[in-house]
Amino acid sequence: MEKQFIVIGLGRFGTSVCKELHKLGHEILAIDTNSEKISFIQNYSTQAVQANGTDERTLKALGARNFDHAVVAIGDNSQASVLCTLILKEMGVKQISVKVRDPQHQKIFEKVGADRVVQPEYDMGVRLAHHLDSEKIIDYIDISESYSIVELIASAKISNKNLLQLNIRSNYNCTVLAIKRNNEVNIAPHPNDTIQEDDILVVIGHKKDLKRFEEKVL
Repeated sequence: MEKQFIVIGLGRFGTSVCKELHKLGHEILAIDTNSEKISFIQNYSTQAVQANGTDERTLKALGARNFDHAVVAIGDNSQASVLCTLILKEMGVKQISVKVRDPQHQKIFEKVGADRVVQPEYDMGVRLAHHLDSEKIIDYIDISESYSIVELIASAKISNKNLLQLNIRSNYNCTVLAIKRNNEVNIAPHPNDTIQEDDILVVIGHKKDLKRFEEKVL
């Protein structure tokens, strides 16, 4: 279903959001004060406007209140991001996502009405740290303070064994959500499905259990 998005701030994050939403077939109004960024994003948006995203009159004139979702990606300027979020919330925008650099600012944005606070540098730093910690970890996503989803490379140690034999859920309190092999993805694999060396296992569980599973099995 096509949705309407307003993206304010066209740094690397805002630009990548615009390009991906455009690829997914959504309507996008892109706003930035930089004319070069506006020229570039025209091919990846429905409308691109050079304007100040903290100017209430400008946002009203552009019909910001009619959009389903706003992405505030001003980034470096926390004061401007807060002001922009407040204006959009008061205008009645249903969902507001805000990019922040400092995790300490998250509570501030939640209090002024942000529905989602994104910390791309922090998130990527966490992912890289886990990848550096173990060569077996391809990707790492926190879903809460205690639980995560990881992509792990299957070693020869568990090759040619099926999920029933490994009994991962009982032994490690983790659940295999999918098995990736080459370009194929087996979602919700059957207990009798066999794992091969170099398969990628998508596993969810408590962080301690995931670490234990990785160390003992992989």
